Amino acid sequence: MTYDNIEFDQGWGEMEKGIEKLKRILAGEKETPFTSREYMTLYTTIYNMCNQKAPHDYSEQLYDKYKETLDEYITSIILPSLKDKHDEFMLRELVERWLNHKIMFIIQRSVPALNEVGTTCFLNLVYEDVHPTIKDIVLSLIDKEREGEQIDRALLKNALDIFVEMGGGQMNRYQDDFEAPFLQETSNYFSRKASKWIEEASCPDYLLKSEECLKKEVDKVSNYLHSSTETKLIEKVQHELLVVYVNQLLEKEDSGIKVLFRDDKVDDLSRTYRVYNKISQGLDLVANVFKQHVTIEGTAFVQQAEEAASNQASNTPGGHEQVLVKNILELHDNYMTYLNSCFQNHNLFHKALKEAFEVFCNKNVYGSPSAEILASFADHILRKGGSEKLSDEVIEETLEKVVKLLQYVIDKDVFAEFYRKKLARRLLFDRGTNDDQERSILSKLKQQFGAPLTSKMEGMVTDVVLAKENQSSFQEYLRNNPDVHPGLDFTVTVLTTGFWPSYKSFDLSLPPEMVKCVEVFKGFYGTKTKHRKLTWIYSLGTSHINGKFEPKPIELIVSTHQAAVLLLFNASERLSYSEIVAQLNLAHDDLIRLLHSLSCAKYKILNKEPSSRSISQSDSFKFNPNFTDKMRRIKVPLPPVDERKKVIEDVDKDRPYAIDAAIVRIMKSRKVMTHQQLISETIEQLSRMFKPNIKSIKKRIEDLITRDYMERDRDNSHMFRYSIDNSIQFKFG
Repeated sequence: MTYDNIEFDQGWGEMEKGIEKLKRILAGEKETPFTSREYMTLYTTIYNMCNQKAPHDYSEQLYDKYKETLDEYITSIILPSLKDKHDEFMLRELVERWLNHKIMFIIQRSVPALNEVGTTCFLNLVYEDVHPTIKDIVLSLIDKEREGEQIDRALLKNALDIFVEMGGGQMNRYQDDFEAPFLQETSNYFSRKASKWIEEASCPDYLLKSEECLKKEVDKVSNYLHSSTETKLIEKVQHELLVVYVNQLLEKEDSGIKVLFRDDKVDDLSRTYRVYNKISQGLDLVANVFKQHVTIEGTAFVQQAEEAASNQASNTPGGHEQVLVKNILELHDNYMTYLNSCFQNHNLFHKALKEAFEVFCNKNVYGSPSAEILASFADHILRKGGSEKLSDEVIEETLEKVVKLLQYVIDKDVFAEFYRKKLARRLLFDRGTNDDQERSILSKLKQQFGAPLTSKMEGMVTDVVLAKENQSSFQEYLRNNPDVHPGLDFTVTVLTTGFWPSYKSFDLSLPPEMVKCVEVFKGFYGTKTKHRKLTWIYSLGTSHINGKFEPKPIELIVSTHQAAVLLLFNASERLSYSEIVAQLNLAHDDLIRLLHSLSCAKYKILNKEPSSRSISQSDSFKFNPNFTDKMRRIKVPLPPVDERKKVIEDVDKDRPYAIDAAIVRIMKSRKVMTHQQLISETIEQLSRMFKPNIKSIKKRIEDLITRDYMERDRDNSHMFRYSIDNSIQFKFG
């Protein structure tokens, strides 16, 4: 099928008729609507005029005539109608004119080039002229809505669509001409609001207002703002309301996070988490404030304990330390509850809590390391439930909390050594020790921190069980051999040297009564084994002596050393200091401590000449026949010895072995490692027990190289190689 060429005047005449009819329709004049046939005729005419063969291709002339008509219509009709209006009325007029313009000149079925001409004419003649005013009107309406007034959201949606459409498929017009000033105005608006609210509102109320604002701003996006604005808008609002005032808000004196925790405001804390969780790095801000708050609160407990210790405010020795640990345990319980109920167990808050507790859980209290304080608290609880006489269930629960608290203590090997010392005293001297509880806490410690921490202590508990069996065998031996009976009730606890803390051992010259007991047990032990040597630790022994005083006889519970001193006075009425030294073969420091406990302390079993509160090597001593007490059995204590220094020294001696063992394990596994890799992995392995000094690690590496356990690479001095396959055993507590 062929068509006749359409001449320009003929074709444009048809188009002009259609344009004039459309003008009358849009102006509201009486006119019949376009029929489908009329639309199709116009479209076909335009298409054919643009696609005819030269010289009948009228594309250029048609575009020029079309643009001329558009310009005339915009200049004579649209612009005057806009200049006549103000504020919201101008906005309505613009929206209506743009919709009409699209109907009139950017017909859906029109060829693409004519569409572009229609948009370009409106952009150049209308948009460029009025968009600053339109932007101000839109911002004014949004401001009114933020202040609670009702606005026509559909009108705003249509107006902002013009900004988008003027970009011709790009967002630059919307972003540059509206979004940028809108975001700036948003910042200004909420900055003003925030500065007012922060002074007037409590922390919970402020957060509630902020949360409501954020919801409303998001609502704007779904109603009239372009979706690309949402992220930028929320960031602006969050920054002005929350980021700027995070510290001031969460630290408000009467309602900040400290008060929320104190008053158990779970809902408000949950809102805090919820609001800041929506902010980029918002939870980092809250977690940091949370960490600071916990640190301050925990440090305050440490300071209180310091003051109590310096003022001797506690009625019982170490009472302030017991209170400190109880306070910190309670603090930990409270904040773990908040982590679960308010902060959804978020890792950031667990990390913040850990870092906060590590600060004050590693502070000394009046010279006592935190590791010692925690070990003393556990000892207090395990000794028959402590002074509170706690039930088994409460003891078990408390010990579990102690183990959890220990994770924040850096020097766990120091804790282990203090705990081992106290465990030894409980096992050897406390009849009420509960073996199940002792094994339970060791199991918890082993599970949490590994076998190296508990291996020796587990051996100690087993030793005591075996020692009881050994004592039963000894009693049976005495019954079967009555001629070797020592003449006294005599109990021996045989211990394995490697498990127990080191104790001072020296050759005490025992009184004859005690010498016989020792010889009898040696004879018994020789029947059981020929390969083990007994080393007698008299400083751990306990003796029950019947003191025949003139007022009444009293049973004295004393140490073996004290007993040895007292038994000397069965044969001598008066002894000088030098005579006692000669007969017992004791060091001066030890003897001074013994004589002080018997003559200068609460129970004066011996009379000292001259009478004074201190012991001198020129003193002499006599049995005090007139001594009496309201009790028929008394325990004569020795002056306390501060073992702290020795414990720390023992730990320091063990650490090189631990470092050696870690290095050899790593090198045996890896075979070849760089210097930095070896240092890093050694620190990581040992961190479960203590934080090793890098200088110490380097020193141990050099020592192991000297001992041929490893070697430097010949071509790279920063590279190490494992040089032997045999394993070595290291002492490690």
